[in-house]
Amino acid sequence: MTTHRAPNGAAGLARPVAAPARPSERAVTAALLVAASAGLAWIGGMVCTVVGWVS
Repeated sequence: MTTHRAPNGAAGLARPVAAPARPSERAVTAALLVAASAGLAWIGGMVCTVVGWVS
């Protein structure tokens, strides 16, 4: 059986997936900030560990 898609102008199906406020974009930005800060904290911990080994 062949899949048939409706044209873009059919019965309001052409609206965007996300709302104009784009809450998904905000969530992705927040997740990236949390991940970046966790990565920086991990690097800081590794530096402290290596400094502790050397001294």
